[in-house]
Amino acid sequence: MITHFDHVTVAVRDLQPAIDFFALLGFEEEKRVIIKDEPFSSYMGVPDIEADHVTLAVPGASPRFEVQVLHFRTPEAATMAKNDPRLDKLGFNHICFAVKEAEAMARRLKSKGVEVRSELKNFHSRQLFFITGPEGITVELAEWS
Repeated sequence: MITHFDHVTVAVRDLQPAIDFFALLGFEEEKRVIIKDEPFSSYMGVPDIEADHVTLAVPGASPRFEVQVLHFRTPEAATMAKNDPRLDKLGFNHICFAVKEAEAMARRLKSKGVEVRSELKNFHSRQLFFITGPEGITVELAEWS
C-alpha cells in the first residue's frame, strides 16, 4: 500500500542552476554524494555510472518530500528528443507543489528570471500556475483555498 509521494528525480546538465531553481521554491540542500559503479550501475541500468546526486527537501514538510537532482559525469546523459513545453504529449507531464501565497510567489519567481508560463487559474479549490524548471520540465504550483 502506498502511503505518500516520496521524491522526484531531475537529471540536469548544469547542477548549480537546478539547485538554485528549487531553492527559489523553498527546497534546501540536504545531502550531496557521488554515485559511482556498483551497486548503482546495476540498480539504474547505466554501465560505468558516475553522477552527482543532490537531495533537496523542504524543511519541516510533512509528509517529507524530496527533489533529487542528478548530474551525470559519465556516461554523457541522453537528452530528450525534443524539449517541448507543450503538455499535450504522452509520458511525464508535470509535477505540482503546494504553495502558500501563489500570487506573490509568481511575482517573486518572475523577478528572479523564472519563466512563469500561465496566469493564476482557479480550479478545484486551488489557484494554479505553471513555470518552467531545469531542463525545460514543467512545474505547477498550487495554493489550496
